[in-house]
Amino acid sequence: MTEHHDVLEALNEQRPLQEKLVAAHESMKKLFPFVVRIAVAIYDPGTKVLKSFLHSGEDGIPKHTQILLDEAPSLKALLEKGLPRVINNLLTFEEEGNAYTQRIGRSGYAASYTLPMFNDGEFFGFIFFNANERDVFNEKALSQLDIFGHVISLMVINELNAIHMLTVAIKTTGHMTHHRDPETGSHLDRMSRYSLIIARTLADQYGLDDDFIQHLFMFAPLHDIGKIAIPDNILLKEGSLDEDEVIVMKSHAQKGREMIDELIKDFGLHDVQHIELLRNIASYHHEAINGSGYPEGRKGEDIPIEARIVAVADVFDALTSRRPYKEAWTNDHAIEVLRNMAGEKLDHNCVEALIAHLDEVEAIQHQFKENLYS
Repeated sequence: MTEHHDVLEALNEQRPLQEKLVAAHESMKKLFPFVVRIAVAIYDPGTKVLKSFLHSGEDGIPKHTQILLDEAPSLKALLEKGLPRVINNLLTFEEEGNAYTQRIGRSGYAASYTLPMFNDGEFFGFIFFNANERDVFNEKALSQLDIFGHVISLMVINELNAIHMLTVAIKTTGHMTHHRDPETGSHLDRMSRYSLIIARTLADQYGLDDDFIQHLFMFAPLHDIGKIAIPDNILLKEGSLDEDEVIVMKSHAQKGREMIDELIKDFGLHDVQHIELLRNIASYHHEAINGSGYPEGRKGEDIPIEARIVAVADVFDALTSRRPYKEAWTNDHAIEVLRNMAGEKLDHNCVEALIAHLDEVEAIQHQFKENLYS
């Protein structure tokens, strides 16, 4: 009997998705040393935005990149055909004028192979294989790269499906337990995308990679899951809460973390990447920079950056949204309040990061308009 070493053995181990991508790339380079980088971009159908997610190999393409698919005509045409694309000379391809493709070319890559990713027929992103030599993506190489590409696609699908399962489990639990308040729906669509804006803006300052940012975006809507455990007479009360009711309401942060841990255990989701990020968002998004928040009274940078980001996104959307007990504030009024809260209740850098991108904020508000009955 002859022993054989599985070149993709690392993919069987419990590793973060980023490490698995790097391991797959290392195996691939033994066959195709000219492939110096693999990148994965994820598509958000809500905003039609394509966002950088994972990468391996040499740096060069700016991280935290996002582009409307409509503004990338070659990629959009590729998707419409449902077929991969080979560019064996990126320097000549730059003439099409697409900024994203031009950045790839100027980063020193000579050729690329782009593979669209689908899950049950639904498009969810692209895989880019970048080479440092021209004319290397021939039929023989492509037939083997397709296999690697589909393995990578399945790894990404597995990660996204695990998060989707967790989200659905939480939402289902909520629907079974209560008729929840109208703060769900559009509010979650908006605040998760505000969180994305803030995280992307602060990425270099805080060392946040695209993988972290995408998981923050996916986890942000689950920040208030602990409210499922709050009785309706308190959660839906239109008047002010009394002292005892405030104590019960504040318990949702700790209850949220407990629910997450229980669901992770019950659904076997221990392998979901950045799961601690989700725990931190649920636990600490009501902490305050000056230590006056809850549940632990943390101060400043003792509050995880993901919780500080979500707190600003959540407060801004609450101020600018209509509720049964209040009218929506204007963006200008809400910005004034955010700046007054910065350094006391909210993180100053997170506040300014959101304000710096009001054009994107307004586009999100227009796309995900308030609907109290959704």
